[in-house]
Amino acid sequence: MHPLRELGLADLRRRTSVKWRTHGDDVLPMFVAEMDVPAAPAVVEAVEKAVRDGDTGYPSLDPVYAEAWTDLARSRWGLDVPVEQTAPVADVMTGVAVAIETVTSPGDVVVIDPPVYPPFAETIRTTGRSLVEVPLGADGRLDLVELGETFERAAFGGRSVAYLLCSPHNPGGTVHSADELATVARLAAEHTVRVVVDEIHAPLVAEGFVPYLSVVGTDDAYAVVSASKAWNLAGLKSGLLVGGAATGAELASLSYLVSHGPSHLGTIAHVAAMTDGRDWLDAVVADIGANRERLQASLARDLPEVGALLGPGTYLGWLDFRAVGLGDDPAEELLASARVALASGPTFGTGGAGHARLNYGTTPELLDEGVRRIVDALR
Repeated sequence: MHPLRELGLADLRRRTSVKWRTHGDDVLPMFVAEMDVPAAPAVVEAVEKAVRDGDTGYPSLDPVYAEAWTDLARSRWGLDVPVEQTAPVADVMTGVAVAIETVTSPGDVVVIDPPVYPPFAETIRTTGRSLVEVPLGADGRLDLVELGETFERAAFGGRSVAYLLCSPHNPGGTVHSADELATVARLAAEHTVRVVVDEIHAPLVAEGFVPYLSVVGTDDAYAVVSASKAWNLAGLKSGLLVGGAATGAELASLSYLVSHGPSHLGTIAHVAAMTDGRDWLDAVVADIGANRERLQASLARDLPEVGALLGPGTYLGWLDFRAVGLGDDPAEELLASARVALASGPTFGTGGAGHARLNYGTTPELLDEGVRRIVDALR
């Protein structure tokens, strides 16, 4: 089974999602984080059955999503979280917003590590919080010294502070180590900082992923999870807010509107994926690993002047074009000259200028074509 080798360009052009409708047919889209895979058979079967049965009503409040995710977390990472420490949410960013609003008040500080997923900053601003950045190191890893100093400054005078962590990190795919996460937890405890972690890419990590809630000292933290990224289900919305052992009262206080966010069909699809689509996921992860090696080799051979962070945490590569003189926004330049759509680096915050994000969750043929177009444009 090779899900990333099953579809051709003609198959993909029939899709109507944002990836395939934002640009014209002469553009190869490698920007938004959608994979070029057919749906997992277990998902197809579950959704088709629901539609045939007319099971398209309001979502049930049964904890089926929580049960499926907690079983997955237990079997994959040894994380044992009671279902009672979870709350259904529409998707990960909705869950992030709910968590931030739960642990802080308007005007409070929320810390992030740019370059990072652009909706982080937008969500912080939309919820009326104050954004503070602690940029990643040049190696794509957390700057823990600066993080601790920032926590201390932000919490001065007893102000409420939250830290929004992307784990694994998007872009670049860095998988934070157990030691790094333990340091984050220690610093957060020292300065009474509440941690909210986006773990949407976690199931795509072949090995070495450490759930934040498995780390000592994370009882007051939250993780937001979903099957959407690993099983390519962004259009079937559903997710889960997972709290540490001391968050029970906060979770119980959430508005009932939060639990009505997930789509009924989305929940059906995600539960099927997490329960019966694990072999499919393993095949996707293997295909992503092969594409990562392929891209590394292509860049080293044909574009050695372009730096790249291609960590094992996802299918997104962070490319550094500063040495080739494409300006602050290489994605804009390459869209015009190479007809390849990459994600704009400056939208990821500090450290994004001169960079672009490339989605290599596609077929080997289309990956090669994308690199070829970029090489030809630069030459």
